[in-house]
Amino acid sequence: MPQLGEFEGLWRIARRIEDEWMGTTGLFEGVARFTPDGQGLAYTEVGELRLPQEPPMPARRHLLWRETAEGICVLYDDGRPFHRIPARAHVAQDWHDCGFDSYDVTYNFTRWPQWRMIWKVCGPRKDYVSISDFRRA
Repeated sequence: MPQLGEFEGLWRIARRIEDEWMGTTGLFEGVARFTPDGQGLAYTEVGELRLPQEPPMPARRHLLWRETAEGICVLYDDGRPFHRIPARAHVAQDWHDCGFDSYDVTYNFTRWPQWRMIWKVCGPRKDYVSISDFRRA
């Protein structure tokens, strides 16, 4: 697994969102920038989200990435814990519960510096898989 500092810089993102309930596919294209913030890296993602039968819309996400002895801790932008990327694994998994919804994540670094993040989300009103491919911009 890469060290936290190796993520610094600009990345292109191509994301496919497979909605099992609706039987539709959404697409996101954009960039992510990892910027040093004094405690680790700030992650900012911006791009355009295209959902079926909807006009394209801007999308944005902010997270904080922090290095720990166990790997990388990913936090919401307000500092609340989100999930972890365990150290020393080329394929790493973790999860996050939010209310009745379960978010399972897999990071795949086997083709570094290209990498993939897969979220499987299930809940009373959610059932989708989000596959994001990252490459240096």
